[in-house]
Amino acid sequence: MRLSRTLGIVTLAILALLLIAAAGIRLRGFRASSTPSTAEAALAHAVRNFAIPGNAHRATNPYKRDAITIERGRDSYLKTCAGCHGVDARGRTALGQSIYPRVPDLRSARTQSLTDGDLHYIIENGVQLSGMPALPMPHAENASWEIVSYLRTAGEHPSADAAASSTAHYVGSANCQQCHAEIYGRWKQTTMANVVRDPKAHPDAILPDLTTNKVAPFTRDQIAFVYGSRWKQRYFTHIGDDYYPLSAQWDIGNKKWLPYHVPDKGADWWTAFYPTENAQRPTSATCDGCHSVDFNLQTKKVAEWNVGCERCHGPGSDHAAHPTRANIQNPGAMDDVAANDTCISCHSQGRPRAGLINGKAVDWPAGYRPGLKLADFWKLEDTALGQTDFLHFPDGTAHKNRMQGNDFVQSTMYRHGVTCSSCHDPHGSANTAQLRKPADKICLDCHNTGSANGPHTATLEQHTHHKAGSPGSQCVACHMPKIESEGVPGAFVSAHTFRFISPGMTDQYKMPNPCTTCHKDKNTAWAGDTLRQWTSTSPWRVAD
Repeated sequence: MRLSRTLGIVTLAILALLLIAAAGIRLRGFRASSTPSTAEAALAHAVRNFAIPGNAHRATNPYKRDAITIERGRDSYLKTCAGCHGVDARGRTALGQSIYPRVPDLRSARTQSLTDGDLHYIIENGVQLSGMPALPMPHAENASWEIVSYLRTAGEHPSADAAASSTAHYVGSANCQQCHAEIYGRWKQTTMANVVRDPKAHPDAILPDLTTNKVAPFTRDQIAFVYGSRWKQRYFTHIGDDYYPLSAQWDIGNKKWLPYHVPDKGADWWTAFYPTENAQRPTSATCDGCHSVDFNLQTKKVAEWNVGCERCHGPGSDHAAHPTRANIQNPGAMDDVAANDTCISCHSQGRPRAGLINGKAVDWPAGYRPGLKLADFWKLEDTALGQTDFLHFPDGTAHKNRMQGNDFVQSTMYRHGVTCSSCHDPHGSANTAQLRKPADKICLDCHNTGSANGPHTATLEQHTHHKAGSPGSQCVACHMPKIESEGVPGAFVSAHTFRFISPGMTDQYKMPNPCTTCHKDKNTAWAGDTLRQWTSTSPWRVAD
């Protein structure tokens, strides 16, 4: 009798709870746009974790967490996970914020506290009654484990102040080699590791025969530093405690000597604060902060010349002594704004927020270091829309070198959390511009046919209207035209707004467009007429 009564009470209690839940659903609605309550989220996580089999929970990652495995995991992540979780793994995508329950932040402590086995099981099998699908079949046996390896590099990262103690100091890139030999080896071959070189230590650094210089002759003994090795080569001489540019530069592509002098008017803003002579324009104020690690404006001393490891990772003495994620900066684990700031600090044209620094016009963000907010130190140059000036085309696209950051912050990709390192590997690669993949493949990770990001055609050829494998079929041909001057004739780098410049814009604003830049025998009228015939793209976007 007592048992029957107890069962009856329990049954009534359960029914009451179900009625209350039903009433709550009725009142709130059964909407994916609803925000899960704290209790609901906690219960969902508990059920999910309980449902992971014990052997899966205890499983260990059989693959080494080396650079190759992480790179493969990153590729798989971008193809299968980034649509919801975002390229930065924070889940702040339109799709991720529309799913119920919300897509989790994969960098958060909650996610990172899961075992490798937990993460592998979730990625491989998905989660029922949620928006988390199983990894699409077919896939490589190791794909899920490689994604786990990649996600472990994306954990929450400390602030700039917390990443290193107040006594941390710079120790030089060579100290990183012992633990990061493969990465160090690649970085050592990059242009960033070889921006400036002392010809006494590197006799092969000087590319031309100096005796052929009839523009502004100088001797090898006058050269303290050689700057550049790809488009142009400039030469700095040492006077007192500073360096100054010599008055001739070598045009590498055309193999000829040219004068080097920044015009007094209509050029860089800082020229108004210095005499016209190169010998009175010190590189400490105009160049050295971006070509070194921890340049000191007062002492003119550096921790290391060139873009060394600590230029992006901050002072490394603590990390070298006791390697942990908690005592070193990692732009790859920062939020998208801070990560991009690391690169934009030098790949942009701007001015210090503080104005003149100790009475000097400084053309780099003095005081900034990775992890801090670049906008507190640096203001990007303004754009006068509709006008062509020294820095910009009329639509705001840059037309001179070192302005990738000015371009990128205008782009849709920047607004959606894409970072410079989403496409470029600052540690070096075998591809042009240190791209993670060749230019004809890197864009397709996120923009292949059928993807949510487009193009919305059945084949790539239907979007590009060019034969597969041809120069015109590459995304960069139309979306990243080489129109930004490197300072010597014929040397141009790609725009980074990713906007298509139409033939109509060429007619109205005299900007080069990718169609007639490639098809040099055609004019803008032909290009406009051709684009208007395309049915795969709106003519309002591409033709006029």
